[in-house]
Amino acid sequence: MADTKEKARAKSQKAKVQAEPTFSKETYMWWYENMKLIRRFEEKTGQLYGQQKIKGFCHLYIGQEACVAGAVTALEKGDKWITAYRDHAHPLALGTSPGAVMAEMYAKSTGCSKGKGGSMHMFDKEVNFVGGHGIVGGQVPLGAGLAFAEKYNKTGKLCICYMGDGAVRQGAFHEALNMAMTWKLPVIFVIENNGYAMGTSVTRTSNVNDLYKLGHAYEMPSEPVEAMSVENVHEAVARAAERARAGEGPTLLEFKTYRYKGHSMSDPAKYRTKEELEDYKGRDSIEAVKATILLNGWATEEELEQIDEKQKQIVADAVKFAEDSPFPDPSELYTDIYVEPDYPYIMD
Repeated sequence: MADTKEKARAKSQKAKVQAEPTFSKETYMWWYENMKLIRRFEEKTGQLYGQQKIKGFCHLYIGQEACVAGAVTALEKGDKWITAYRDHAHPLALGTSPGAVMAEMYAKSTGCSKGKGGSMHMFDKEVNFVGGHGIVGGQVPLGAGLAFAEKYNKTGKLCICYMGDGAVRQGAFHEALNMAMTWKLPVIFVIENNGYAMGTSVTRTSNVNDLYKLGHAYEMPSEPVEAMSVENVHEAVARAAERARAGEGPTLLEFKTYRYKGHSMSDPAKYRTKEELEDYKGRDSIEAVKATILLNGWATEEELEQIDEKQKQIVADAVKFAEDSPFPDPSELYTDIYVEPDYPYIMD
């Protein structure tokens, strides 16, 4: 056991390892399983994209897993979730079938958006995931609107709205923050600041490099979060959720995170150094959680390896499900557009 602990310490020297954790064994084990699933799913997605089995745009979440996993454990069932186009991890973390997510990327009828949305437009009403949105910043006012509905209906629920660091340049971001603060809406705005809006550093596009400070213009409670730590994410989201449920309004959180891959699968990421990438990999959130589990004797290396193998099999099963599923019937082109079931389309 002593040897195992020393290996755990050595493997995650830069990452935040909890020798005396404030969260339970069950929480850490859930984090590990969940983040491992996301990591293995995204790795397979990248491989399939290279084989041209997945087409269109595709943005991977590798490196950012803690941004979602920590928030799930801090929120309640029934809270609404909305994000931009880097959206595979969110439904997976919330419980959407991996097969349905993979089938969506294959554009199959069994996908969570019936094969109509693809990689960038995942939706799953059953887990309160309201998308996957391809317009930069377009989801921010939608997130405020979802929160408005929760407040209007007195549900006691909230909306967590994710965006990339590039979205804060959009006017809709500022309009939504102003309205949310004025009406004290139960919304948590999250900026996933991975350093590069697409291929340009935040420091080259803004005089304000600490993006959470943008919330100060609206007197909105705002704070930075070292989001390579799943514990930090949970704690920050929990504080913001408590405020929202108490009727005190929105919070802006800047998740300082990092993506190991390029902006999309077509991005070789030549704008950053190998040293920078390796430095962030040394802070890997999954390795930190693994080290915490080992240090506290909650599982052995062999048991964690079994979990990893289990997640690989789940992903393999998801791929088979997607490949065996049919494409949508052409008639599906006219469904799910309007609530009115017999909308008079002109089809000639």
